[in-house]
Amino acid sequence: MNPLESQLAYPFGETLPERGATIEVAPGVHWLRMGLPFQLDHINLWLLRDEAEEDGVVRQGWTIVDSGIDDPATRAAWERIFATVLGGLPVLRVIVTHMHPDHIGCAHWLCERWNVRLWISATDFNVARLASSASAGFGGPLSAAFMAQHGLAADPDAVHKVGARTNYYKNLVPALPASYRRLFDGGEVAIGSGGQRSLWTCHAGFGHAPEHMALHDPTHGVLISGDMVLPRISTNVSVIDVEPEADSLTLYLDSIERMRSIPADTLVLPSHGRPFKGLHTRIDQLQQHHDARFVDVLEALAAKGPQSAFELVPVIFRRPLDLHQMTFAMGESIAHMHALWFRGRLARRLGDDGVYRFALAA
Repeated sequence: MNPLESQLAYPFGETLPERGATIEVAPGVHWLRMGLPFQLDHINLWLLRDEAEEDGVVRQGWTIVDSGIDDPATRAAWERIFATVLGGLPVLRVIVTHMHPDHIGCAHWLCERWNVRLWISATDFNVARLASSASAGFGGPLSAAFMAQHGLAADPDAVHKVGARTNYYKNLVPALPASYRRLFDGGEVAIGSGGQRSLWTCHAGFGHAPEHMALHDPTHGVLISGDMVLPRISTNVSVIDVEPEADSLTLYLDSIERMRSIPADTLVLPSHGRPFKGLHTRIDQLQQHHDARFVDVLEALAAKGPQSAFELVPVIFRRPLDLHQMTFAMGESIAHMHALWFRGRLARRLGDDGVYRFALAA
């Protein structure tokens, strides 16, 4: 546990759900984990005891929140959960916090498997459709050209590999449900069964995904935070090719600041890492982390003069990066540059070599 983690409280300690099983973390709220083929090797998913009324008849069942990627291992893991945890009751709906592959990848299969509706924000549903057909923002020629323009041209092999990664998103999200039910910021979703039924409020977050939805149950003091607030790592916040002048980091920082409206002692259920308490403390930590990176960037530019986002990656990420990690690091480096640029702290210039460089504003 690092010093920042020690400032948070972990009600379940080091305990993790066993494969094919869940841990009940709040009344009717079950935590399960599934594997990912990345360095970040897991995602937390949530099963919520629920009920639905159809034609005057109340059906008992479950709501799934987030799905994992679509691969044989994930489908098999879900089948084990269905056999051992659901108690013979059906899945009634699938909620997805946002459109990234580890959250939405298996949603189409789950919705077809149980003949239920997907619930998601409109922006993320439609961006997922775009990414699934064009790999927008996840690799391919447009992503390669965008990163090259921000300095990755200095590593032609990396540019080639990013450009060749045309099916990255579609391989993890091979299909999407044909229809969905829209989640709105501030909207309420009734979830639970019998006396445990309560209204969960949607909290829209920006910067990490187009329109991420966290879910807060004020009755039981639970927040499904998705990727907006994670206990151990900072959320990736990137600028990508389809929105090349985005100020993603400012959007993200503003979003987590708004989450201070949620009580500090809320049990936070993150997509990665362990459930924790200390939401406001973690928001402080994340804001301080990015403030420190801003200082590092400004000091580097003061010492060395104009730099590209690629040249500044080692200033922000002080560890070796593989190609998968480098694509995220590039997006996040650009996000830091853009935040300072839009605040008037930096100037941006396009060089004769076609590369953007940032310098201290006059």
